[in-house]
Amino acid sequence: MTAVIEVTDRGLYCRAGDFHIDPWRPVPRALITHAHADHARSGHGRYWATAASAPILYKRLGQNIDLVGVDYGETLEFGAARVSFHPAGHVLGSAQIRVEAGGEVWVASGDYKRDRDPTCAAFEVVPCDTFITEATFALPVYRWADTAVVAADIHAWWQANAAAGKTSVLFGYSLGKAQRLLAELTRYTEATVYLHGALVPLTGIYRDAGVHMLPTEPVSAQGARADFSGALVMAPPSAAGSRWMRRFKRHETGFASGWMRIRGNRRRRGYDRGFVLSDHADWPGLIETIEQTGATRVLATHGRTDVLVAYLRERGIDAGPLATEYADSAEDEAAAD
Repeated sequence: MTAVIEVTDRGLYCRAGDFHIDPWRPVPRALITHAHADHARSGHGRYWATAASAPILYKRLGQNIDLVGVDYGETLEFGAARVSFHPAGHVLGSAQIRVEAGGEVWVASGDYKRDRDPTCAAFEVVPCDTFITEATFALPVYRWADTAVVAADIHAWWQANAAAGKTSVLFGYSLGKAQRLLAELTRYTEATVYLHGALVPLTGIYRDAGVHMLPTEPVSAQGARADFSGALVMAPPSAAGSRWMRRFKRHETGFASGWMRIRGNRRRRGYDRGFVLSDHADWPGLIETIEQTGATRVLATHGRTDVLVAYLRERGIDAGPLATEYADSAEDEAAAD
């Protein structure tokens, strides 16, 4: 049986349609699942991605890229392959890519999550014969609490620090995580949040897309003598320990990430608080999704593929690892800024 999607030295390749999915080296035709840097790279001849992700891709890759915006569910013809993009629930505009060729249906998930997220379209189950799934958090220990509970914890931490005259500096990845936090916190407040410069353009794109978030202002616009006591400041992880932090006299730091589920990660990274909030599926979400697709074959990529593959094989599913050059997680700082 010929694979509909295969791994080449440039990325996942569909021979029937002569295109690549999230290629890591320059190719003529690149279909992009989402705008995180390990999936959307520069140098391709033409890009296809969801219309919702187009402003982010232009911002990150340049206004001169040749980009075709696609609606969710729209059918495209590439040679002998029929292609459509479907919501992945990961970040704004993120998609799974469905490929039908030779009587088979394959779905490349990209990165995805099953939890509610007011900043992007909810994950859609796409039935298929072969499912290429991420495995970022493919360990049974990774189980996410309700997002409302996490947001309440963050708000309570912020208010406790404010009562003590401290600034709350919350670190989160600049694409997806920061905007989700700003949206989730509208449950509890409408106070202004101050942003590191790296978060400003992408947050503006989300706001332009109609996502309701807390009001924001750049830290840099407040002046060198600004007092941030009692305020919530958001920044990318790269700002932790940098000279930029010196402007906050008395402060506490927090980090919102799925990696905070493992005891000791917060201490090793030097944060005062860790909040478990991920833009990827947890272990139950991965298993549930695989079952719901009805796939008879599962290929796992980037993350704990060994654990997921072993678990699926024990349950009689034809499963195997798929070696790619994606980061172990799009929540890795290098991948998400």
